[in-house]
Amino acid sequence: MAWNTNLRWRLPLTCLLLEAAMVVLFGVFVRYDYEADPHWPEEKRHKNIISDSENDFYYRYPSFQDVHVMIFVGFGFLMTFLQRYGFSALGFTFLLAAFGIQWALLMQGWFHSFKDGYIRIGVESLINADFCVGSVCVAFGALLGKVSPIQLLIMTLFQVTLFTVNEFILLNLLLVKDAGGSMTIHTFGAYFGLTVAWILYRPNLQQSKERQSSVYYSDLFAMIGTLFLWLYWPSFNSAVSNHGDAQHRAVINTYCSLAACVLTSVALSSALQKKGKLDMVHIQNATLAGGVAVGTAAEMMLMPYGSIIVGSISGIISTLGFTYLTPFLETHLKIQDTCGIHNLHGIPGLIGGIVGAVTAASATSEVYGHEGLVHAFDLEGGKYNRTTQLQGSFQAAGIFVSLAMALVGGGIVGIILKLPCWGQPPDENCFEDEIYWEV
Repeated sequence: MAWNTNLRWRLPLTCLLLEAAMVVLFGVFVRYDYEADPHWPEEKRHKNIISDSENDFYYRYPSFQDVHVMIFVGFGFLMTFLQRYGFSALGFTFLLAAFGIQWALLMQGWFHSFKDGYIRIGVESLINADFCVGSVCVAFGALLGKVSPIQLLIMTLFQVTLFTVNEFILLNLLLVKDAGGSMTIHTFGAYFGLTVAWILYRPNLQQSKERQSSVYYSDLFAMIGTLFLWLYWPSFNSAVSNHGDAQHRAVINTYCSLAACVLTSVALSSALQKKGKLDMVHIQNATLAGGVAVGTAAEMMLMPYGSIIVGSISGIISTLGFTYLTPFLETHLKIQDTCGIHNLHGIPGLIGGIVGAVTAASATSEVYGHEGLVHAFDLEGGKYNRTTQLQGSFQAAGIFVSLAMALVGGGIVGIILKLPCWGQPPDENCFEDEIYWEV
């Protein structure tokens, strides 16, 4: 196979064509939400917004800032562990996220806020676009070092589209609760990325084996990403929850889960090494699994001790995954998962979906209060008139829908990305900045 990695015309053309399309589509469809537009005083009065201080901006913007930092700084730096791939880890995350948020505003707008021929965007739209791009960053982790920036832009185009359809099915048709996106963001993103990695399997990747490891300073950079993600994860899981007790509860549950996860990850990392030394891979990644695993149930009455149990279990399972499952996937299933996203996002995402289904099915009016239960799930007496057991069943169904969308969509996109015209690197030049950057 002839490898042509010169992107002199292909990358500028791809970027400019995509951005031109964004300009046209935004010009035709996108307008400000009534809370960001001076035209709508009567609409604001109808929504009981009697002063500017009650504008949703002041409630949501701090969460938006935190989530935005997670996407661009957290995910970017988390992937800088490869010794000669730091420019690409940060630069390509920056590129795909900047394009992805624009396309997500359009796709999510058409599905969720399309009214009178226009998409109305406000600060909550910006948060949801970041969530969507977070799923793309997860998938990128499986492909890190092995794909070109053009392949990433093409993948982002398709994945954002599929993410939005999957999100619409779960949140609007099945009416599942998924505050922190365990199913919609992490499970979908991880298994989509793993399926693409499986399609793009490289049997001769050992030709660049020496560059697949980290060095002291690259692991230090990656730890910056870990700490940003760890610190801001409570904002991520609570960002679009209802104001008040639901958002407050989501922060507390995530905080407790993350804290517990660190201790069990450290314990297992030490126990699995012959001399009891810690493995930096586990500390960078498995310590975050608690944030993923508590995502679906974050705003539910999981209770602080329940959050700690979820975080403890996810830290153990994630660390075991990095030690045993990642080598198994590569050797036996031909899935080369560069960042171990299966252990940080895939399995914890499934745990999160299961915890959410069980917590919803066991919800009672004694735990929530009758009005609280109706408000939390729109259940008995609410507009959808469901029982908690039925809600739990729909929550469980959401896991399988996300998996099916990820596997089928990832397979199709993987086949598209396998075409030889996208400037992908040859096996001997994978995990190397110099092929796409001036170094």
